[in-house]
Amino acid sequence: MINALVKGVHQLGDKKTQKPLWISIALALGVFIVLWVTSGAAIKYTAIFDYGWLETISDALGWALVLVITWILFPGVVSAVVALFLDQIAESVEERHYPGLPPAQGQTVGEQVMTALRFLGVMVLLNLLILPTMLLGPIYPVLFYCVNGYLLGREYFEMVAARRMDMRSTFLLRRAHGGRLFLTGGCIAFLLTIPVVNLLTPVIATAAMVHLFEDWRRRAEFKAGGGGSGDASGGSGGTAVTPRPDVSPPA
Repeated sequence: MINALVKGVHQLGDKKTQKPLWISIALALGVFIVLWVTSGAAIKYTAIFDYGWLETISDALGWALVLVITWILFPGVVSAVVALFLDQIAESVEERHYPGLPPAQGQTVGEQVMTALRFLGVMVLLNLLILPTMLLGPIYPVLFYCVNGYLLGREYFEMVAARRMDMRSTFLLRRAHGGRLFLTGGCIAFLLTIPVVNLLTPVIATAAMVHLFEDWRRRAEFKAGGGGSGDASGGSGGTAVTPRPDVSPPA
């Protein structure tokens, strides 16, 4: 897990990774600039109280709410934006570290958009549901990292796996490595809360997930081919992995 994340950091120096990185950063910042400008205008030109001091308090609370919403939305928004460039990032990782792989089918633009919107919707909804626990002190940070760690680990893995594997095989592989995937997602969630680093994190996470996917897939294929003990159908001893019909396994 740590090794995959370190490789993800090194991937930032790859020229083919830098283009989608800067485009995704620009788009994510653009979304939040629109949010801040719109919110600022609404706060400035909307008067709730007749008394000046009450209106000042109201405006301060309004800006505090905007900051909270921004913090909640940020992981989902930047990850959804990067999902649109996931194929380019994954391909650059594969060319550098797995040159023997055949081309992946990838996803159409429509599928990428739907995946990004679904991811963003689920993430925003669950984060809004746990928001009231912010009043309970240390409970909220624990819930925040657990919920987002699970979501981020699952979604990044499924987006990467969908390029080379059908949904059933993706589920079996994800279930076989659920614990490590959760911990990886937790690390990603933590990095997404660090200013500046959070702009780079989705690309790092995508690259890291490609490494984890290839490692786990090859182990599963080795076991399914008789290289290890246990049931190859997804039981306690192994995980059957079926490549997408249009993608042949690596040599």
